[in-house]
Amino acid sequence: MQMLAELAKAFTDGGFWMWPILGFQIVSLAIIIERSVALFGKRQADQMSFVAGFEDNIRRGEMETVFQKAEAAKAAVPVARAVAAGAAVAKNFGGKEEIQGKMDEVLLNENALLDRRVGFLAMLGNVATLTGLLGTITGMIQAFAAVSMANPADKATILSQGISVAMNTTAYGLIVAIPALVAFAILQNRANALAEDLNQAALKAFNWLSYSYDVVTDRKAATKPARAPEANA
Repeated sequence: MQMLAELAKAFTDGGFWMWPILGFQIVSLAIIIERSVALFGKRQADQMSFVAGFEDNIRRGEMETVFQKAEAAKAAVPVARAVAAGAAVAKNFGGKEEIQGKMDEVLLNENALLDRRVGFLAMLGNVATLTGLLGTITGMIQAFAAVSMANPADKATILSQGISVAMNTTAYGLIVAIPALVAFAILQNRANALAEDLNQAALKAFNWLSYSYDVVTDRKAATKPARAPEANA
């Protein structure tokens, strides 16, 4: 209880700039919690093992089966969306460029979702530090202004109080900034690792789809009935 009372007094003594810093802290904590759940809880770096289950079907030209399996899993597995997009083109005998274009379109969206809001943590950490420094400068200005108007016997007390108030904003700004910047580094590294895993898995699926394209096309041509030779006139 005493510690809480001291923290409350320090926050009150810090003046106006403590409130913006508190706002930065609330926003950064919300982003840290949400991104941690999204990147560590809901996302797993095992996209390659999922894609491996499509190899046999793709090599046999069973594009409808590949598409249906990917569609069924796309709600839970990000790379399944890219596989479904590529298989949808391949089963209609689209070319390699069209397969790649559709899969890249999905991957761009998925990679953007991984990086969403992570960059704000670096901004919030820097702004919290600068706001703390601004509060310090403002407090020092006010302290020296008060000293210039005070009685000589009270100058030391007023100056020490002003410096104490000014230091509170700097300390609080750093308290907010340090966890935000550390979380930014951790979450950014996690997002990069997930993006790399996703892109490699999608590339593996694209290679199978594009390598099997000619085989599927030839198979379609081979199933066409042979044209009867024309009778000699």
